[in-house]
Amino acid sequence: MNSHRNTGSTAPVPSTAPSGLLADKVAFITGAGRGIGAAAARLFAREGARVLLAARTESQLKAVTEEIRAAGGTADHVRCDLADPASVRAAVDRAVELYGRLDVAFNNGATGQPPVPMDQLPEADFDHVLAVNLKGPWLAMSAEIAAIRATAKRGAVVNTSSVGSLMANPWLPAYGAAKRAVNSLTASAAATYGPEGIRVNAIAPGTTLTEMLDEWEAKSPGIVEQLNAGTPLGRAADPDEIAQAAAWLLSDRASYVTGTVLRVDGGMCA
Repeated sequence: MNSHRNTGSTAPVPSTAPSGLLADKVAFITGAGRGIGAAAARLFAREGARVLLAARTESQLKAVTEEIRAAGGTADHVRCDLADPASVRAAVDRAVELYGRLDVAFNNGATGQPPVPMDQLPEADFDHVLAVNLKGPWLAMSAEIAAIRATAKRGAVVNTSSVGSLMANPWLPAYGAAKRAVNSLTASAAATYGPEGIRVNAIAPGTTLTEMLDEWEAKSPGIVEQLNAGTPLGRAADPDEIAQAAAWLLSDRASYVTGTVLRVDGGMCA
């Protein structure tokens, strides 16, 4: 017999309120002044993280930080040059000073290269690309893992790679080579620190609507249309679409994912 009367039960009602993907996490983000990094900072804060934004350009960092705070999020910023080891270590240490610990990190900062064939790239440009895009993530991961170990004990790191690391990259050969090396560092770190409960993954974005893409289009008119023609979804990504993948990998919902390079490329490498 079905009864619809109130039984007066005092049993607790399970909460259906959604919990943020990164609730109660402290997150450190490089390259956070613009593009994917800025989108990630906004998203991570909306998902409950306390965020520290790092990049070279203070005015951009300040603007994004103030935007996050105005929306009710917790954020601060620190100037950081990925080519300067002391600057990288100081930026990571600042997260611990501000928030008491470090749980997750998104190593997104990068620099581009002139879109030229390998034999036409000046040596100074090659050295700069490798210093920022390979040595930078190595420095950052080393500092971040030390901070996670000393405070939260367990955590996660995501590095930004590129679909250009997964195939020939005749337009951006040094950039592609540096990002392929980041994939290797990611796998090695995942194997090394997994036993401690520290996960390390990478994302490989495809064509994404960032300032770096705008600069490439300005130097090689028509390149975006060409890239989109080779993408099954037929368009470039919004930076937030890339940030969403990083947020998931950093969250506890990806608790059994480590050592992977996740393509977020609209099917370009399918």
